[in-house]
Amino acid sequence: MLHGMSTTVEPLSERSAAEVNEEIRALWLRSGGTLTTEQREEYQRLVLEWAAAAPDPVGVA
Repeated sequence: MLHGMSTTVEPLSERSAAEVNEEIRALWLRSGGTLTTEQREEYQRLVLEWAAAAPDPVGVA
């Protein structure tokens, strides 16, 4: 059975990519370079938020 999934990307926050990147860096510093399962889930959420906030590349073929 297939489940209906939305294919539209909704912004996760109004933060800039730089702000989200700072949070990602802080997470890595707090973890000492090794993420727990819970931290890994937070990292994945932050990366998706960062990607949504990052400006579209210009001139990419």
